[in-house]
Amino acid sequence: MIPPGFLQDLLSRVDIVEVVGRQVELKKSGANHMGLCPFHGEKSPSFSVSASKQFYHCFGCGAHGDAIRFLMEHAGMSFRDAVADLAQQVGMTVPDDGPLDPAEQQRALQARVHQATLSDTLERATAHYRKQLKQHAPAIDYLKRRGLSGEIAARFGLGYAPAGWRGLASAFPRYDDPLLAESGLVIVQGDEGDEQKRYDRFRDRIMFPIRSVKGEVIGFGGRVLDGGEPKYLNSPETPLFVKGRELYGLYEARHALRGKGCVLVVEGYMDVVALAQHGFDNAVATLGTACTAEHVQKLFRFTDTVVFSFDGDAAGRRAAGRALEAALPHATDLRNVRFLFLPPEHDPDSFVRDKGSAAFDEQLAKAVPLSRQLIDHASQGADLETAEGRARMLAQAKPLWLALPDGALRRQLLPELARQAQMEAADLAALWGQVAAAARPAPAAPRLPSRAASRRAPAGLADQALRLLLRHNEWWEQLSGEDQGLLHELGGAHGEVLAWLERQITEHGPQTWAALDQAMAGEAWADSARAWVNSVVVDLEHGVEDLQRVLQRMWINALGYDADMLAHSEPDAEGLARLKQLRERIASLKTALSGAPGLPA
Repeated sequence: MIPPGFLQDLLSRVDIVEVVGRQVELKKSGANHMGLCPFHGEKSPSFSVSASKQFYHCFGCGAHGDAIRFLMEHAGMSFRDAVADLAQQVGMTVPDDGPLDPAEQQRALQARVHQATLSDTLERATAHYRKQLKQHAPAIDYLKRRGLSGEIAARFGLGYAPAGWRGLASAFPRYDDPLLAESGLVIVQGDEGDEQKRYDRFRDRIMFPIRSVKGEVIGFGGRVLDGGEPKYLNSPETPLFVKGRELYGLYEARHALRGKGCVLVVEGYMDVVALAQHGFDNAVATLGTACTAEHVQKLFRFTDTVVFSFDGDAAGRRAAGRALEAALPHATDLRNVRFLFLPPEHDPDSFVRDKGSAAFDEQLAKAVPLSRQLIDHASQGADLETAEGRARMLAQAKPLWLALPDGALRRQLLPELARQAQMEAADLAALWGQVAAAARPAPAAPRLPSRAASRRAPAGLADQALRLLLRHNEWWEQLSGEDQGLLHELGGAHGEVLAWLERQITEHGPQTWAALDQAMAGEAWADSARAWVNSVVVDLEHGVEDLQRVLQRMWINALGYDADMLAHSEPDAEGLARLKQLRERIASLKTALSGAPGLPA
């Protein structure tokens, strides 16, 4: 466990403007720096970085956090790796203080050292394969015939594994080094002794290094030069390489994703490289497996638009179905998932080489949105001209629809599915045990409390926080970046009001409630905001401390939820340390809150 005091010290020494500025072009704007958000596509800057609060926030997509969170979300680092990276930048050493006993600490250290050693082994093999490519004319000719330049080959680190059985013997001092087998470079057959056989896994293949998002080589893909089988051969899974988590080309594409505004997911290494050769340097590929939910989650760290590209044949349609299922749980209203189907005779590599970049751009523009793909997928094998076929379609659509997060997309799809099935939306909602949005009565306008109303029970914490901020928006600048981040996580009308309020403060400075009341005229949430502000008749007594006590209660709720989820997940040693941290912080907050005067209701 990393002590909280160390994290606070680290973040106080790190300059978040410098950390973010290495990846995002920032310009000074008032007290903050502004730039294009790296987490979603946009044309005008809405991404703010505060040097004084050491905090970033996007007014467009809501992304926010400190320097540690930026590295985790943008570079895909783990929490520990992000802390270590920042500590190295400022000359600090990360302590490992916590409940782990010495034996556990030693095992964790040995595991990290071993992984670093495996990574060094793979890097050495990469250098060897690249050297072999330069010396093997047929492999160079093959790449040229595929339309690849030397620049692209170098960018992706392409190499060549010679046809011999023990080619790596010339690259490593010991061919019987266990690391060669553990890293997947060498296959070992038989028991130890004279009968044991060792030989290279990759022979007579173009080699594609697979990199983690940090740029470390974690495995290889090898493609045959002729028509042999298998066409592609991947490294086996190792302590460094898990196929269901990694994507080929993500490291190389990570910067292009912001400029292109989307990521293009294809099926083969050569597709990725060929597309990059023709200007589409935002493509990645799965590693011989179907697209997983973890793949999708990782991609949404870098962009809010994912386009899956598949061949138009039956196999491509099946792959698209698996990708659809993986994407559905992550398809929030602020994200965009589309499906591109090329003609059956083409894959992205052959299409872009035969037809050119402009033609591929035209195909991209025709990509099918997730909503339509869901209906098409649910309709497979169903004759919509018959009642039985329509019932089959609905039975296939229900688990897909239920996998979507609750939101506008999910609610709009229900009446669309009902229309396809020739049903009323309310009937389908009843059939699926849902309350159809179309069948709900329009919500009554919020009733403003009378000034003469008696004292009532406290409103929800979110109501209280927004009420105080709308009345006293000068308090916003007195909050810590962490507290501001907690408030930005509020959803619904609360989140909309907060985003609007911060824009008002940024552009116009603190304003009176009367001025804000006029400015919000016409906003959909205006009546709700006015109800929050007018819901209390007791004057405030303690200033900004009232807001801080509300935030303490919100933190207790949020951290309590995290602790409960972690406690029920069978946590490992690091998870138990995190759980202890959470409980200690909750106890500290409760102690501080118990000694504070009550908040007016």
